[in-house]
Amino acid sequence: MRKLLFAALLLTALVRAQDSAGNAEAGKRLYMNKGCFQCHGTVGQGTIAGVRIGPPPLNAQGLIRYVRRPAGQMPAFTEKVMSDRELTDVYAYLKTILPPKPSKDVPLLNDLRGK
Repeated sequence: MRKLLFAALLLTALVRAQDSAGNAEAGKRLYMNKGCFQCHGTVGQGTIAGVRIGPPPLNAQGLIRYVRRPAGQMPAFTEKVMSDRELTDVYAYLKTILPPKPSKDVPLLNDLRGK
């Protein structure tokens, strides 16, 4: 009986951990469908209208808090627009984005600098 209870608790913990991690595929769809890409670029690289957000500079809770009460020109996304679960999925997608190369590793920039 103890083994069964332990297995059930372990399974519950694993499911909760997976659930809190978010789904990157669903997050990418949401990122595109909710229009995040219009300001932040298709891979979170940033544009003239929005800052770089991929990979995310905040943890998941920080991202959710910011999206709910942003600074600057970004509109707030309430729970009715995007749930915490959906934002966690978007966060999971943003975590899959590789950071940009350092400028010293971009040949064209080195050519422009005369190196």
